[in-house]
Amino acid sequence: MTERLDGLPPQVVTVLSEFVAETQAACGSDLVSIVLFGSAADGQLSPTSDVNVLVVLRTFAPDRIDLIRNTFISAEAAIKLRVMFLLEHEINAAIELFAQKFADILRRHRTIHGAEVFAAIQVPREAKIFRLRQILLNLTIRLRGAYVSRGQQPEQVLRLLADSFGPLRASCATLLELENTPHSGAGAAMDTIATALGAPAIAAVVGLNAAHAGQPTAQPNATAPLDTLIQVIEFIMRLSERAQRLS
Repeated sequence: MTERLDGLPPQVVTVLSEFVAETQAACGSDLVSIVLFGSAADGQLSPTSDVNVLVVLRTFAPDRIDLIRNTFISAEAAIKLRVMFLLEHEINAAIELFAQKFADILRRHRTIHGAEVFAAIQVPREAKIFRLRQILLNLTIRLRGAYVSRGQQPEQVLRLLADSFGPLRASCATLLELENTPHSGAGAAMDTIATALGAPAIAAVVGLNAAHAGQPTAQPNATAPLDTLIQVIEFIMRLSERAQRLS
């Protein structure tokens, strides 16, 4: 377990190890796999990051799951643990219906207990394109609404930008893969696209990175978060234009 959690902060290792041990003990033969994914899996945790885990089960037995509730709630508070409980027979459907999410999981994951459930799995290209376009449009609509409703609350805008960082980073990586454009991993995909798009996109990504890193001091004045929000909306629209051109 220690080797599989290498590179994570000590508190995350301690809390996550306890959660894994409790889940293994409680679920027994129902437990297929526990997969760490996202920024924790690729060593990119920031102060605003969640610790994302997928628990794959053969059956969801409430009497067994009840045994891990207290440990789970404590881990949620201590390290922002976020867990998806998925049944083994639901994996293919989840990949088809949540293609963007699982494309990112396939890129950035570590199996920390049990079977490697994604060893021979690929996300269909058509599903990737559909979900990518859906996510980008949803983000655009949501951020426009936030511009109106939260524009005078810089702290809330920063929090929204931080929450948008993960989906946008995954979207950029998916877009480059669909375009067969070389890149050096999900973390660099957004920078690669921003560089190609020019100064406004670069400014958007700089602001997103600052918000994700929990560095409001990187914002030079009170209107900067709102300026970044506008730049991010424009950046997403440029991504959407490229996504629409995919066949």
